[in-house]
Amino acid sequence: MDKKSIEHVAMLARLRLSDGEIESLESELNRILGYAEQLSELETDLVEPLAHPSDLTNALRDDLTRPSVPREEIQSNSPKSDGEFYLVPAVLGNANELKK
Repeated sequence: MDKKSIEHVAMLARLRLSDGEIESLESELNRILGYAEQLSELETDLVEPLAHPSDLTNALRDDLTRPSVPREEIQSNSPKSDGEFYLVPAVLGNANELKK
């Protein structure tokens, strides 16, 4: 990665970098890219794909229904409801007008 490439990427990311930062990034990025290139030389044909490095499974509890606050109590805080749903003003206008 050269200075011109770093300046171009910095411009695209809207970053202002000093000359010292660009020089530092140039050497760091070249070390990272060199390491990635070194990894690409490894023979991986016989290695099975790995989804996760350990055999752990999710430790989540079962999704079970349980008693909650009654709907009437929750909707009592709403300015308008029909007993089942909250009633709110139309945002997009009358549905019949939208069909025209």
